[in-house]
Amino acid sequence: MGSAQAQAALWGYDPRTWSTTMEQRMRPLYLATLDALGPLQDRELLDAGCGSGQALADAAARGAVVSGLDATRGLLEIARERTPTADLRVGDIQEMPYDDDAFDVVTAFNAIQYAVDPAVATAELARVCRSGGQVAVGVWGDPGRCETEGLFARLRSLAPPPPGTPAPLALSEVGVVEDLLAKAGLTVRGGAEVPFPITFVTLEDAWRAHISAGPLQKVISVAGADDVRRVLDAVLTADRKPDGSLRQDNVLRYVIAAKP
Repeated sequence: MGSAQAQAALWGYDPRTWSTTMEQRMRPLYLATLDALGPLQDRELLDAGCGSGQALADAAARGAVVSGLDATRGLLEIARERTPTADLRVGDIQEMPYDDDAFDVVTAFNAIQYAVDPAVATAELARVCRSGGQVAVGVWGDPGRCETEGLFARLRSLAPPPPGTPAPLALSEVGVVEDLLAKAGLTVRGGAEVPFPITFVTLEDAWRAHISAGPLQKVISVAGADDVRRVLDAVLTADRKPDGSLRQDNVLRYVIAAKP
């Protein structure tokens, strides 16, 4: 059984806020990855776990013929507003509704770590990619260089997840994504890191943005919004930078592999 139903409920709380806050902060990862994939003009591209479609819109602006898959209907509605010509479908990244060898490029940003079985999800990315095509996976970077992992750790103390539960930084250790791609029959060609500062003007702004994300909704469902808010405020206040900004410095990374 895949993860679509559970993830759809978690990420469907406030799709519009997610699309205008947290997704926009991740956009440098999308742009850097699309640049590294090379010319996209007239290439058929699937973004698996496309969310509200910013990466799809950026790929379409480069001339790609874009398709997107996500578990959350509310996010896909925003993706459709951004790119009306996109082929958008509701589905599970572990069992995608596409034929073998359907796309020239397959991307998955901040997605495969939320699958029940990331290896199955990665194998699906490889399955729908054509021979000679490329697969790109974007995830959080080195946990030791992601200040937001401190927030996630405090939240785990509020609601300890069962072993193997999907988590934002579950695949972030160097070599994990590369190994998944290699086991899916792909040849890893490279990748890079992208800075990912998360900055807010006020604690209220930070609260609205963070609770639009699935992982926070999961903790709120167990521990309650008041306790989660107290943890968020405490962590962000402790991490306040000398210039007074509410900022947590992180890194994201992408890995690109080719299908023989």
